[in-house]
Amino acid sequence: MANNHQRLHAIFIPYPLQGHVIPSIHLAIKLASRGFTISFINTQFIHHQISKAQPDTIGDNIFAEAHKSGLDIRYYTVSDGLPLGFDRSINHDQFMASLLHVFSAHIEELIRKIIIKSSSNSIQPVNCLIADTFFVWPSMISKKLGLPYVSFWTEPALVYSLYYHMDLLRKNGHFGSNDNREDTINYIPGVPAIEPTDLMSYLQDTDLSTVVHEIIFKAFDDAKGADFIICNTVQELEPETISALQVDKPFYAIGPIFPTGFTKSNVATSLWVESDCTQWLDSKPNGSVLYVSFGSYAHVSKNDLTEIAHGLLLSKVNFVFVLRPDVVSSDEPDPLPEGFLEESKDRGIIVQWCCQIAVLSHPAVGGFLTHCGWNSILESIWCGVPILCFPLLTDQFTNRKLVVDDWRIGLDIDSRKLIARKEVSAKINRLMEDKLGQEFRKEIKEVKKALQNASKDDGSSEKNFNQFVKDLTVLIGQKSGTQLV
Repeated sequence: MANNHQRLHAIFIPYPLQGHVIPSIHLAIKLASRGFTISFINTQFIHHQISKAQPDTIGDNIFAEAHKSGLDIRYYTVSDGLPLGFDRSINHDQFMASLLHVFSAHIEELIRKIIIKSSSNSIQPVNCLIADTFFVWPSMISKKLGLPYVSFWTEPALVYSLYYHMDLLRKNGHFGSNDNREDTINYIPGVPAIEPTDLMSYLQDTDLSTVVHEIIFKAFDDAKGADFIICNTVQELEPETISALQVDKPFYAIGPIFPTGFTKSNVATSLWVESDCTQWLDSKPNGSVLYVSFGSYAHVSKNDLTEIAHGLLLSKVNFVFVLRPDVVSSDEPDPLPEGFLEESKDRGIIVQWCCQIAVLSHPAVGGFLTHCGWNSILESIWCGVPILCFPLLTDQFTNRKLVVDDWRIGLDIDSRKLIARKEVSAKINRLMEDKLGQEFRKEIKEVKKALQNASKDDGSSEKNFNQFVKDLTVLIGQKSGTQLV
């Protein structure tokens, strides 16, 4: 082995949706703080949205502040194959088709340029690829270029395991037919018994010919070629599932991946202009405010949004209601029922977007009505805020199961049936005021403790992260015949 020392240089490519970009940015910073050189590739569209939302702070490089701390993060943007003005929200399938068929050519071209540049300029040569598991091409490109491949899974290990074992679900008749079985699933390695209604929405579908299904099938086939899987979860929250996955491949639980200090990131990640709710929240009693947000991408039907809005009015609780411009559709700019603003003005505010971490960590907030995106759940747990679940698609139904059934830190508004305002109101009040709400607050303190302990220097996530870096360093050294530091 050669005696010259080299640092690790990873190309890092997040999936171009905000829920994937946020943990990727924070993980890139964490890796850079451990001495990695990171070449981070965003899509031009994501960069454009972030720049538009925060024009005074971004410029050409979202990592400008991180650079001031001495972190070596190089920033690149690449086309996702569609024009900047194309509405990816309304045209979801076309967007996904572009990621499936076009994006890999753009990425491979840019990766090759970065490799040539790093080899010819006294920069650390690129020696590994880190990419979101949902991409269909990383193991193919990494093999072609001779780079170790690290697959980054931004959702819970349970969701990864269910996708990973689609063949078992299909073989046993719970997935992939027009008449899927409805009995309990109890044969997935490391997964306690789970109901078919708690599977991700794409595994409950009977039409498997969609572009998203094609992406899922190809992505999990591609993931088999990864050298390592790193996952934004906590060992103590999913021990059996993680242990079973580790039998097949190195799988490291390194979550929760939050910015240093949690409440404020030094990198802009928002795709919309953020409103500051602090002054309004300061005027409200502790634990009296319900925070309502359906995340950065999922859509709510007009009828469901109307019933939730009326449920908020009936409940009489204070609230912060996040309404993205396209939460129902880009063609429906004013989806709230008539009179809602007037009737709720004394106890609620409506914002287009906000810093979710800042709101959840405010003492006035006592509950969170959420679509159950994984980032939202982790942030709510960290802040000790019980959860009212309204899952809309993909992993959110499975995340709901963890919240309601496994950890008992919240309750469910069943989004799979017609929802009614009286039910919404009753559940809001149960979460915010009833004895049941107190039980959730008690339970969430324990789950929060697990997250915080895992994040300490001697905690499971830090140990797993250190082990991952060590194992990756060894593998790169073996491939290159170079001793790495």
